[in-house]
Amino acid sequence: MSPITTHVLDTSLGCPAEGIAVTLYRMEEDGACLEVGRSVTNSDGRAADLLADGNTLAGTYRLEFETAAYFARSERPSFYPRVDVHFEVTIEGGHYHVPLLLAPYGYSTYRGS
Repeated sequence: MSPITTHVLDTSLGCPAEGIAVTLYRMEEDGACLEVGRSVTNSDGRAADLLADGNTLAGTYRLEFETAAYFARSERPSFYPRVDVHFEVTIEGGHYHVPLLLAPYGYSTYRGS
């Protein structure tokens, strides 16, 4: 399993959000974004294979969730076509779980376990 994982729940429907493209970036010191992984949420809303090489370096990361296509498939309008979540990895080799609670007009996130 990837040391960085995510789980997307559609709080407006009360179920996992399947089929959301997720891209993981590591932020470089010069401000550049280096793509280090990508996945699509499964039927349980999970993207467990984001960082295939299993190597987490200390620093700032960004998870990019492509939410527009998810809402469009169910013909629901939404306000946020994409959600970006920035977070800090402080322990190299540690596990970081970053869930996303998603609705058409809002979202929330937290450090999971």
